Amino acid sequence: MATYTYPRYAYVPPPELVLKPGGPQTAPVLIVGAGLVGLTLALDLALKGIPVTVLDEDDTVSIGSRSICQAKRTLEIWHRLGVADRMVAKGVTWDQGEVLLGDEPLYRFDLQPEPGHRFPAFINLQQYYCEQYLVERCIAEDKVDLRFLSKVVGVRPGDEYVEVDVQTPDGVYQIRGQWLVACDGVRSPVRTMLGLPYEGEVFDDQFLIADIRMTADLPNIRRYWFYPPFHPTDSVLLHRQADNVLRVDFQLGRDADAEEEKKPANIDRRLRMMFGPDARWEHEWSSVYKFSCRAMPRFVNGRVIFAGDAAHVVSPFGARGGNSGVEDADNLGWKLALLIEGRASASLLASYDKERGAAARENIRQSTRSTDFITPKFPAARLLRDAALSLARDFPFARAMVNSGRLSRPVAYAESPISSPDDIMATWDVAAPAPGMPLPDAPLLDATRGEVWLTEAVAGRFAVLSFAERASSLDGAMARAIVDMADDIPGFRPILITRDRSGAPDGWTTVIDKSGLAARRCDARDGTTYLVRPDQYVAARARRLHDSWVLAALKRATS
Repeated sequence: MATYTYPRYAYVPPPELVLKPGGPQTAPVLIVGAGLVGLTLALDLALKGIPVTVLDEDDTVSIGSRSICQAKRTLEIWHRLGVADRMVAKGVTWDQGEVLLGDEPLYRFDLQPEPGHRFPAFINLQQYYCEQYLVERCIAEDKVDLRFLSKVVGVRPGDEYVEVDVQTPDGVYQIRGQWLVACDGVRSPVRTMLGLPYEGEVFDDQFLIADIRMTADLPNIRRYWFYPPFHPTDSVLLHRQADNVLRVDFQLGRDADAEEEKKPANIDRRLRMMFGPDARWEHEWSSVYKFSCRAMPRFVNGRVIFAGDAAHVVSPFGARGGNSGVEDADNLGWKLALLIEGRASASLLASYDKERGAAARENIRQSTRSTDFITPKFPAARLLRDAALSLARDFPFARAMVNSGRLSRPVAYAESPISSPDDIMATWDVAAPAPGMPLPDAPLLDATRGEVWLTEAVAGRFAVLSFAERASSLDGAMARAIVDMADDIPGFRPILITRDRSGAPDGWTTVIDKSGLAARRCDARDGTTYLVRPDQYVAARARRLHDSWVLAALKRATS
């Protein structure tokens, strides 16, 4: 690789081999796999005070750029973990995309047309950078035990713990975890060893990824061509990445010879047709791939939990793979922490299965629809696709049919067992976040910290958000009751959002909705209150603050 030097992380002989204690040690959580998902979960749990042991068979980060499109929701999660700003500074920011037919633009779209968000819709940053920054952040946390060159070769689930065999350069040892989380990828050795199903569809179409280093005057947008003159039989996708690296993705069809297509001379021939005879580049990484849309029927199997590609996989159209895996970790982390601390029942894990299973099915549905449009399986389907493309420039109805990959968005948990239903007498704007939806972002002003963001203010803990025109309008007795409740719930935070700078109730954090965006995006009136989960999803909402309502919603949210 011309632009990236792969770090090599030291193997440290584990204490189980060095000290040879009288039996396997038991860790609260074992995580298998130090990729985007495993590292995110490890860091999240550590910041919640839960010791974590991470086992990875390699001693470096992912080879090749792989998952490059990091979504706004993922950046909000990583911001809470202390790594997002570094990623944004390194990555290529983009909000817009362009779809072309031949060499003529069909239309552009803007994924974040309104200002007032902490992060852009997407950044493009190679997966190896993201993993490196996460590893370095984990190394700084004393509750994360990162073990490289540690391959899991045996898994034995039990009623009280899971015991695993770990192969190292010094031999094999055993370790136990109260919980084992498999974040070990689409081929998941843990899933294979346990003989668990992985159901779905494998697609035969092939695609060539070519990452090249080339200085070019290109806008920071996503470009997708159908039938471009430089590749007239199929489609091409172009993204900019950090370090002047371009990702070019060529659709090859089912009958292409993968080994021939990967040869540098053949890649150069395609690139020369695309960029012209005078362009110069260096090869970074290339791969020919097929893809599948598959998922496990259950993500929670006793004390073994699956996340990321180990649990579900989609085609790459729409950047749903890595982002949905990070959302898995965000959903699981707070639930597992509460369970280990004895502050929630075991049924809380059923909500991880329910919520993230639904998210996986939605991502597979969207990804399959994109795949069917991009790679039509029958002549009639291709004719319909081409008709939509020919009409899309002039007719909005046809434009809505064009699908070059519906881009990743956080999935709403419409039937979550831990969300409280709305009062049937209350009315809400359809755009306001209902229970089971992520909280929108908005700029706020904190008297001590200066400018903060709504998602930042609530991140990592349960929070009550109550809106009031004036701080003095909050009922004093009710405010004290909420504070008393917070004293019994570690990390619970009552927050008042107001337009008034007058004094705050004791025990409450007051922030100023300086632009009014927070109130508008939450359809807030005087007294409107939200209970927000540690993963920044709405657990409940009401038109007035009441301590008994908060307590009931909190109990439901923790099962």
